[in-house]
Amino acid sequence: MSDDAVTAVGGYARLDTGRASRTGDPEVVYGAGKTPQQVVEILGTLHRAHPDRAVLATRLAEDALETVVGILPDAVVDTVARAATLGPLPAARGTVVVVSAGTSDAPVAAEAALTARVHGTAVSVVTDVGVAGLHRLLAVRDELAAADCLVVVAGMEGALPSVVGGLVGVPIVAVPTSVGYGSSFGGLAALLGMLNSCAPGVTVVNIDNGFGAGLFAARVARNAMPRDRA
Repeated sequence: MSDDAVTAVGGYARLDTGRASRTGDPEVVYGAGKTPQQVVEILGTLHRAHPDRAVLATRLAEDALETVVGILPDAVVDTVARAATLGPLPAARGTVVVVSAGTSDAPVAAEAALTARVHGTAVSVVTDVGVAGLHRLLAVRDELAAADCLVVVAGMEGALPSVVGGLVGVPIVAVPTSVGYGSSFGGLAALLGMLNSCAPGVTVVNIDNGFGAGLFAARVARNAMPRDRA
């Protein structure tokens, strides 16, 4: 397939089916704002273009998740991540650990974890280790230090990535969530806290952007491993 291949779908979408050959990762379906039928049609078209590896649809409403299951019986739905995959996961290269501060951050953490798996890394998840109980985080320090990349998800004041960055020397992508009381301003407080982190090696994605964090972490982890040479 040409790396500039484009496939039209239903007069409403022009899919970049050559993206995998350019970047190593196929196009992903962003489900918000799409009808359930559009999600199914786009997901199916991408799967036919890349039958050897999973394609991903994110931010799916409940009716879209139900439609995907009904029409694409081979699809796998993750209700916490609000996402679906179709096709086999690629062989894993490298390891990503997704760390979340609290249970309320679970949807964003799940989106990050699923995205990293779909994009070719092994993933483990560490939950509910927010800074209000630092002993919980210290208990998993060795697991964090062994990862090739960390995704650290937190709302409220967004302090967790800074603390993790002071404990380990692993690349960190921080994800602010919209979890918090009124003065958190829908995740803005966490975003600004993470952008102003004094810990080195912390990069930050947008509020609730588990997908962006998972893809970034997967690319870091994959490239941390020795490449196959022809």
